[in-house]
Amino acid sequence: MFDGYYGYGNGISSLFSSFNSIYWILFFGVSLISWLVQANLQSKFNKYSKIPAFSGMTGKATAEKMLSDYGIKDVSVECISGQLTDHYNPLTKTLNLSTAVYNGNSIMAVAVAAHECGHAVQHATAYSPLTLRSKLVPVVTFSSKWMTWVLLGGMLILSFFNNPWVLGAGIVLFSFTTLFAFITLPVEINASSRAITWLDQRGMTDKITHEYAVKALRAAAYTYVVAALSSLASLLYYLMIFLSGSRRR
Repeated sequence: MFDGYYGYGNGISSLFSSFNSIYWILFFGVSLISWLVQANLQSKFNKYSKIPAFSGMTGKATAEKMLSDYGIKDVSVECISGQLTDHYNPLTKTLNLSTAVYNGNSIMAVAVAAHECGHAVQHATAYSPLTLRSKLVPVVTFSSKWMTWVLLGGMLILSFFNNPWVLGAGIVLFSFTTLFAFITLPVEINASSRAITWLDQRGMTDKITHEYAVKALRAAAYTYVVAALSSLASLLYYLMIFLSGSRRR
């Protein structure tokens, strides 16, 4: 009896040792890529924040003009603190621009302001990925609150009692955050596409500043790609443990 128990314990220990190696490889790999992407975004922000926009308009004025051009009259443009904190809030219908973007007249300020306006346009036109993402917010909020504890408890229960189903519940919770991250990708890419198109059509950019605006928004988009891939890698890691634990029952 005890020999069987210790044999099973050694098997579980070997299982977690193997997956821990995979986890740390994924962790350091994703962390390195994330750092590089963030460094690239910061570099682009610093560089393009010093280049005047072709239009000469501030981020605030750009946002107000784009909203007006699309006939959106119920969204207010607000100034908030921080750097790269710009976002559109569909609940309050406020377009929140960081101080550097709100007051700045650089190509970076104009591009970011137009991008956030792109989200307001998506909201006004009921863009389906944005609608789906908004519906997932309550579920993701709940999942984010509990998934870490459920995953941790599930790993412990699998280790000591050979029961993978609590871990399975944690994986289900985690899957909602991964789904949310991937739905965010088309939302962000589409907002950037709307921004670039509008800037070009309204003569807000010339040939040179057009390229700068594209590069700035592309650098920001990469952060969402990395976040989605990081979430997927973690989900697959837990799923592999769950499947291995299930086969050992």
